[in-house]
Amino acid sequence: MDHAAVLAAYDQQIRRDARSEGSGTRLERIGGVVRQTGSEHDWNGVLWADVDARTADGVIAEQVRHYTDAGREFEWKLHSYDRPADLAERLLAAGFVADPLETVMVAESDGLPAGPELPEGIRLLPVTDAAGVELMAEAHLAAFGEDDAALSEQLAKRVLAQLTETPDEIVAVVAMAGDRPVCGARLEFRPGTDFAGLWGGGTAPEWRGKGIYRATVAHRARTAAERGYRYLQVDASDDSRPILARLGFTTLCTTTPYVYRP
Repeated sequence: MDHAAVLAAYDQQIRRDARSEGSGTRLERIGGVVRQTGSEHDWNGVLWADVDARTADGVIAEQVRHYTDAGREFEWKLHSYDRPADLAERLLAAGFVADPLETVMVAESDGLPAGPELPEGIRLLPVTDAAGVELMAEAHLAAFGEDDAALSEQLAKRVLAQLTETPDEIVAVVAMAGDRPVCGARLEFRPGTDFAGLWGGGTAPEWRGKGIYRATVAHRARTAAERGYRYLQVDASDDSRPILARLGFTTLCTTTPYVYRP
């Protein structure tokens, strides 16, 4: 894989030329900034910004005003190659809080090994409606605990909206142990790009280390390849990064969400 070429494609297709995520969101390109604004349940934030040491503080202040006026918490998605070099410090000084760093990893969808067999007693259930989304939310809580209940609710509303409004742009599954959901995972397609995104995959503690996450990656990779998407892209946590690396994913860059809460 040509790292520089793939990074350039990612930056152009996923960040600069981003599309809005649904009918309830608005994507704007204003003053060198690409940002999305939606409801409180949508992702709100800055995807890309053309700033330098002279303009950065003013642009940051404008985004704070915009989202504060809208009554929205928002995220500035800072990547390791973004400039100026002290942009992170400028965001912190403006009142943003940094969430944990994630690693942007990429693999060719048709180049990954076949996934492991699911453990005995586990099956993958397609998620296509509100009942399936509720199972995904339960799986999220099983994986991350009640402290993540608000995020689980937000994700459930977002996924249900995607399934309702743009069903051809998402594939979601939940791993079931009998009638109990233990892992939820989704694949989001980005029409007009080379990239499909992998999201979710958190697994209930007692089911970790048994190949469920790897099986969901393989399932989604096959689906992406069948639909003609060349690359899979993941914003990987520290937990999933080594698993993905063993599967053949390579690091493209890192990204840190800087969150502003009005």
